[in-house]
Amino acid sequence: MLKRWLIYLASVLFGLALVGTLLVAFVFALLYPTLPTLEALTDYQPKVPLRILSAEGELLGEFGEERRAVVKIKEVPEIMRRAILAAEDERFYQHGGVDYISVLRAALTNVASGSQQGAGTITMQVARNFFLTRERTLTRKLREVLLAYKIEANLSKDQILELYVNQIFLGQRAYGFAAAAQIYFGKPLGQIDVAEAAMLAGLPKAPSAYNPVANPKRARTRQLYVLRRMHELRFISDGELKQAQDAPLVVRQTIRDTTAHAEFVAEMVRQTMFETYGEDSYTRGLTVYTTVRKVDQDAAYAAMRRGVIDYDRRHGYRGPEAYVSLPSDPAELEQALDSAFQDFSDSDNLDAAIVVAASPVEVQVVRSDGETIAINGDGLKFAARALSDKAPAGNRIRRGAVIRVSRDDKGRWQIGQMPQAESALVSARPTDGAILSLVGGFDFDRNKFNHVTQAQRQPGSAFKPFIYSAALEKGFSPATVVNDAPLYFDAAQTGSEPWEPKNYDGKYEGPMRLRTALMKSKNLVTVRVMQAIGDLRTALVHKQDRR
Repeated sequence: MLKRWLIYLASVLFGLALVGTLLVAFVFALLYPTLPTLEALTDYQPKVPLRILSAEGELLGEFGEERRAVVKIKEVPEIMRRAILAAEDERFYQHGGVDYISVLRAALTNVASGSQQGAGTITMQVARNFFLTRERTLTRKLREVLLAYKIEANLSKDQILELYVNQIFLGQRAYGFAAAAQIYFGKPLGQIDVAEAAMLAGLPKAPSAYNPVANPKRARTRQLYVLRRMHELRFISDGELKQAQDAPLVVRQTIRDTTAHAEFVAEMVRQTMFETYGEDSYTRGLTVYTTVRKVDQDAAYAAMRRGVIDYDRRHGYRGPEAYVSLPSDPAELEQALDSAFQDFSDSDNLDAAIVVAASPVEVQVVRSDGETIAINGDGLKFAARALSDKAPAGNRIRRGAVIRVSRDDKGRWQIGQMPQAESALVSARPTDGAILSLVGGFDFDRNKFNHVTQAQRQPGSAFKPFIYSAALEKGFSPATVVNDAPLYFDAAQTGSEPWEPKNYDGKYEGPMRLRTALMKSKNLVTVRVMQAIGDLRTALVHKQDRR
């Protein structure tokens, strides 16, 4: 009886297995012909952004939806590869596209704990990222499995891993680990250490949740998990694990991957490239070298900002930029601050801050990164009137006020403000006209109007010192006497219409020294100086010709 029952059970199991095999074969025959070709993988052409570089090759700007830096698998450091395998697919080099051991382990875990644990391999992720959507359907999952087998049959393991390393999304518009290393840590992929590799390797699972800039605590938890997995797999030693766990992780809080403030230069180049290549300029990996030198650009940016801020401070403090309502409950306060900072961004060394407590002797503020700082002493002098009880309500620094803070020369916090004035600076090489630095305004993010190329304003009397300095080079001296008297130029002299220059006040004072004429900004003296410089140059040319 038992034997008969066992035979019956075996026949049933065999029948079920046969039906299952036939069903799988049917699905395979039905879906496999509909799978896409692998040209996107074998002829990999990622969307590489437009990159604008300085004369020395420093990055000045980058345009494109995807921040990407394509690397060959041999350029990926061993520690990075090990971290990826530990985090995503430890049996990558053993399975054939689908890891049945991981599938079984995930299924048991899901049944035992009720949680949802995935078992997707790196190959399956490549299939999904290149060809499939993220919809959760059985058909899509079957296509993913079949595509994984097809990819494994046509590409080597290193080729598949190279595609993954370059294509995977890692947050902050970064695609690929090379771009992520630069964006999060400000260094090439080849220079990262064990702790940084573990942090990057933990991002693919959930780039937003484990973003070290937006969610440092969750990113840290994920990093420690990856480090433990690397240790369990013997990818790192006990000492390396301890060192990586204790290592302070320096993440760039401001996601800025350029090496100089050259936003106006980059925008000028972007417009030129778009006029030539259209939308393709953002995806075909064009690299544009400019004549701008980083050292000159840095100096120009710093000088322009310093000049505008100093000018603005001489005109006094105008009051907070705005006021926000701050609840007393700590949990609600944090949410209110996060919401408020969405409307107020930092401007380089002028950080946005919200006042949480204020008195004539101390102001406590919260910066956009969540840090609370106290400002007192000399740091309050600039805005002292706004801290008085007699200050108008619209100008008073009080709880909820949005202000600007910066560090002084000694590193101490002080109250500042965003200037109302604008400025620009451009420097060029006289011999060939090459632009060495260009700053079109105080803050590109606040005002993208380029005051160098778009303002089209005459320099007016600000140009006179250049004329007088040229005259000094030609033999004039500050004591040289020039006549301040009326002048008239007919059409033959001007080449167009007659011109009769006048002084601003309409008065003429006769002969005067050059220093006096510059001090009084005399137009007629300046015109005569220009005439004299021209005559001297003409005479010099004739003299050279006679030689």
